[in-house]
Amino acid sequence: MKNWTSNELKAYVLIYAMNADAIETPEEIQLIKNKTGTETYEKMYKEFKADDDYNSLEKIKKAIEKEGYCMNQIKCLFNEIKDVFDTNGHIGVLERNLTLGLKRTLSY
Repeated sequence: MKNWTSNELKAYVLIYAMNADAIETPEEIQLIKNKTGTETYEKMYKEFKADDDYNSLEKIKKAIEKEGYCMNQIKCLFNEIKDVFDTNGHIGVLERNLTLGLKRTLSY
């Protein structure tokens, strides 16, 4: 993570969420591209794939701190995560666990 823009941060978080169940559906990918732009998605996807889970969480936490996100902004980010999870009609155990872990990490 260098100096991510807010849009890059959102893309990274949504890609992280999409991978909660290790299945990347075309619907999830398209949703993230629609929310962030194809170029940003591709850039952040490449970075995400080079990271392990610990590094991903650390990058997310540091980027949110750097951007100075307030609770309302974090809530909006979680709503967008929910949109990604809802593309297949239900939220599975792995997706719920990711949400809980992110909430703990971000003190939300």
